[in-house]
Amino acid sequence: MFGLLANIFGYVLNFIYNFVGNYGIAIIIFTIILRLVLLPMNLKQQKTMKKSAKLQEKLKELQDKYSNDSVRLSQEIQNLYKEEQLSPFSGCLTSILQLVIIISMFYLVANPLTYMKHLPEEQISGYRTQLEEMGAYTSNYVEISIIRNIGPTDEAANINMDFLGLDLSDIPTENYSDPRVFIIPLLYVTSSIVSMKLSMSNMSKKKKDKAEDVKKEDAKLVKVDEQKDQLEMIESMNKSMRYAMPIMTLLVALIAPLGLALYWFVSNLIMITERVMINKFVKDE
Repeated sequence: MFGLLANIFGYVLNFIYNFVGNYGIAIIIFTIILRLVLLPMNLKQQKTMKKSAKLQEKLKELQDKYSNDSVRLSQEIQNLYKEEQLSPFSGCLTSILQLVIIISMFYLVANPLTYMKHLPEEQISGYRTQLEEMGAYTSNYVEISIIRNIGPTDEAANINMDFLGLDLSDIPTENYSDPRVFIIPLLYVTSSIVSMKLSMSNMSKKKKDKAEDVKKEDAKLVKVDEQKDQLEMIESMNKSMRYAMPIMTLLVALIAPLGLALYWFVSNLIMITERVMINKFVKDE
């Protein structure tokens, strides 16, 4: 499945590359097109998330009301989701699709001769043999090595990966001596932090508002304390994720060709813009 999607993405990327003649610019344009295609789905997901957040209060009321009757509770929850026209698994499909796209893009960037240039396997195998005869270092990305060592003298294996003085075929973990290879991964991580902070700030505001409502409306101190503890626990988990996720994504960006980090960075910039605009649109709506 990942290979099939990477193959489709590769046709689009190669079509753009043939016009612009630069791998980096082609990735940027491709990312913009992909985000525009996914915009309706992202808008729907954002609406679903906001609707689900509001539904949590009703679910909590049902849990308190039918805490001693699990069968009735299950039936009431089903009725509530049916009434609100919302599935308990809303958003799961979107998350899975996002993961599939991420892995497919890794396939594409790691194997551009296969998925972008669509060279036959026999030709790539011949290049691999040629690399061995040359004694060239192949690293973990054979096709990237082919582009770097054979591409300059063979048009079929040539892709212009020079982007603003950076070589998008570079792999940070294999080029520690060149500090420039860390520019795009660091920009990507920075954009991830900004995106996460934007998301967390909205969630934190909702939690604070909900906590204030609980304190005002609920006279049962035990219930208030329990919900307060839950909010504090969730906030603590969010803080941990806020720092863990950028570290994890940085590790991936460091072991992959810079083309992948560029795609993620541009995608993050677009996603931040989308989130701000969608939040305003959904709020106004």
